Amino acid sequence: MKCRQKHPYPNGIVYLVSVLVVLGAFTLCQGEENKEENKKVWTDPDTARKEDSDFSIQGEYGLVKPGAPAGVQVVALGQGRFDAYVLQDGLPGLGWTRAKKRVRLQGTREGDTVKFSAPNTPVSAVIRNSTCLLIDEDRREHMLPRIERRSPTLGAKAPRGAKVLFDGSSAAQWDNGQMAGGLLLATGCTSKLRFKDYRLHLEFRTPYMPFARGQGRANSGVYHSGRWETQVLDSFGLEGMDNECGGIYSISRPRLNMCLPPLAWQTYDVDFTAAKFGPDGTRTAWPRITVKLNGVLVHDALELAKDFTTSAPINGPLSGPEGPVYIQNHGNPVVYRNIWVSTP
Repeated sequence: MKCRQKHPYPNGIVYLVSVLVVLGAFTLCQGEENKEENKKVWTDPDTARKEDSDFSIQGEYGLVKPGAPAGVQVVALGQGRFDAYVLQDGLPGLGWTRAKKRVRLQGTREGDTVKFSAPNTPVSAVIRNSTCLLIDEDRREHMLPRIERRSPTLGAKAPRGAKVLFDGSSAAQWDNGQMAGGLLLATGCTSKLRFKDYRLHLEFRTPYMPFARGQGRANSGVYHSGRWETQVLDSFGLEGMDNECGGIYSISRPRLNMCLPPLAWQTYDVDFTAAKFGPDGTRTAWPRITVKLNGVLVHDALELAKDFTTSAPINGPLSGPEGPVYIQNHGNPVVYRNIWVSTP
């Protein structure tokens, strides 16, 4: 008579449940670890370069002068994943305009190499050793070096008679102003001085947040007269909408997206013409604004035909021409420096 073998797990259901519980706890633990990993934010380029190899891959590939057949902007998305935007005739400000082609590719890093492709297009690219090999739709090859552009107005000195709002020594010109390491923090601070017509120079740096997306990716803003916002955001490589860097929030998108990669210092140079009012206090003209982002014109004498933009610190009907400069706190460690206002 053959003996019946005893099952090694007499209570199979209990065992299976136990395994599932353990696996679930392990998955949950992994999920929590991944969640922490996805919250990583870098505020210093040297640290980002040491701790995340993706940081040195993201950026611009092309020529620093007009005449290139194409330019490529590479956006880091975390854990070795990237988007690449191939721009006809060069990078923004160096040949590409909204009327020209813009092709999105996706890539994944394998060691020190990233290969990019996309469905339904022959365009592809490979990045290795700080060089992008781009194959265009006509199967032509282009070798594009990685470049780091600087705004031509970076470090611009305040002209004689200008009001210096921040020079790295003190945040005393701001209500709720806070600083760290000689930089003004995006704490929701308002200039103590109020202005009518003015020229504003301001420099800002967005953090490196590869896992963040959309409005959660290095968000802040500079409000003119406390009402109309020039958006600050890490929108490097994106389409360039009114809620992205260079846009006038809820009013107008920029002529082109001149946003540089995260942790690069960037500049806003703004000419603001205040609203006009008649003797009886009736508004006779809306304010107008001309904006250069990183030295390139993105708005030209744009009429601000709204009383205020979303989340403005000053809202309600416009009743006078004067107002403060306001720097928005959106919960991200955006920093500012070299802020001055010149008035007529």
